[in-house]
Amino acid sequence: MTKSQVLAGPLADLGDSLIATLTRWGSNGLEAALVLIVVSTLVTRVSLKAGIGALIGLVVALGIYHSRFDLADLFEDEVKNPAKSAPAFAPTHQPLPGARVIGEDL
Repeated sequence: MTKSQVLAGPLADLGDSLIATLTRWGSNGLEAALVLIVVSTLVTRVSLKAGIGALIGLVVALGIYHSRFDLADLFEDEVKNPAKSAPAFAPTHQPLPGARVIGEDL
């Protein structure tokens, strides 16, 4: 019984290490796949316009991917504390008294 308690720590570290390795591989694999998509778009279309579009898509996708934790925190805060957020519609001005509003029935 003592041996299983001694082995529990190293086995947990092995599992954490394996998960961390797979996470790094997945992250690097995603970036490599996006770069391959840009290169294949450039090669197949032979168009500067398509290349620029694919490059902009790459920048946007990587930007969203790298800020995923910040975006998740913002979304979670918005869901948990909706009263603290900005209103969905904020009128910029009030109509003058006696003014007719377009679409209002007479």
